[in-house]
Amino acid sequence: MARDMQITFDCADPAALAAFWAEALGYQVQGPPGNFESWEQALDAMGVPPEHRNDASAVVDPEGSRPRLFFQRVPEPKQVKNRVHIDVRAAPGLEGDERMAALEKEAERLAAHGATRLGRHEPAPPLGAGHLVMVDPEGNEFCLD
Repeated sequence: MARDMQITFDCADPAALAAFWAEALGYQVQGPPGNFESWEQALDAMGVPPEHRNDASAVVDPEGSRPRLFFQRVPEPKQVKNRVHIDVRAAPGLEGDERMAALEKEAERLAAHGATRLGRHEPAPPLGAGHLVMVDPEGNEFCLD
């Protein structure tokens, strides 16, 4: 039986991290439930106090085909390297110098939104096409592939 799934991030600032990943993946912040025009209206109606209004956020694929990303506030900071990470497919169909140039361009774009570049892995045919290692604004590793 096939199951739906989402990817969950523990973080300090769910709204900011959701905005980053929406930009990185071409997603959008998930809209409020029901007939509410804004999240503020929905949270007011639910009785959520101001200090808990950034406890969670989510982003969704506007086309509805890719998994939802959910961001939840946790008290502890990130401590070790991720064992699972997201590969952002930023250069599909490109090879060699053209591929690496496209990855570098995307790295610059995401750096303007708070990402940090950690390293570059040059193409090593036949299996290694080359990629860049990055971290999001809260230090979660991801690759531009």
